[in-house]
Amino acid sequence: MRINRTLLSIALVVVALVVQVSVLARLQLPGAVPDLLLLTVLGLAFVYGPVSGSLIGFGAGLLADLAPPADHAAGRYALVLCVIGYLAGLVRPENGQLKSAFAPMAAVVGAALGSTLLYAGVGALVGDTAARHVGLGSLLFTALVYDLLLAPFTVPLIMALARRTENDPLSEASGGNDVAAGWLASGTGLRIGSQRGGLRVKAARNRAARAGRIKGVKRL
Repeated sequence: MRINRTLLSIALVVVALVVQVSVLARLQLPGAVPDLLLLTVLGLAFVYGPVSGSLIGFGAGLLADLAPPADHAAGRYALVLCVIGYLAGLVRPENGQLKSAFAPMAAVVGAALGSTLLYAGVGALVGDTAARHVGLGSLLFTALVYDLLLAPFTVPLIMALARRTENDPLSEASGGNDVAAGWLASGTGLRIGSQRGGLRVKAARNRAARAGRIKGVKRL
C-alpha cells in the first residue's frame, strides 16, 4: 500500500480500537459489542479495494487479538477481518464511485452477520464455546442492530477521509461524486456530484464568454 494509505489506515484502526475497547465495550449492552473496528475496515475497503482491504483487516484484527482484555486465540479475529475486508473491497466499482447507499449498507449487514458467524465458527474449531452460552441468535441480532446504527455516522466519514488522502484525479474530474457523496446523497434526491459538475461547466462557459467579449473589444 502507498504511504498515505498506510498512515491513514493505521491511525483510523488505532482510534477505532481504542474507542471500542475503552468506551463501547464498557457500555454493557445486551448481546454483542458494537464493532467500530469492523466498520472502519469496511469504510477503507470500500475505497481501497479487496487487496488493501484484506491487509487492513488482517492488521486490525491482529491488534484486536492482542489488545487487552482479549481472551481468545491470537489470529482468530485477524482471519475474520481479513476475509471481511477482502469481500467488502469487491463491492467497490472499478471507478471507485458508489451512487447510492444500498450497496454499502447491504455490505454492512453481510459483514455484521458474516463476521459473527465466522468468528463463532473459528471459535468452535479451536474449542471456544462462549457463543453457545450467550446464544448465537442473540449475538447475530444485536451485532446487526448495533452496526447498522453506527454505520451511517462512521463509514461515510472514513470513506471521505480515504478519498481525500488518495488525491484521486478521478474524484476531481467527476466533480467530487465519490463514494461518500453517494452514500450521503441517497434518499435525499440530491445529485451532489452532478450539481458540482454543472456549476463547474457553467463557470467555464462564463469565463469563455467574458474572454470572447474582451477579444471583441480589443479588435475594435
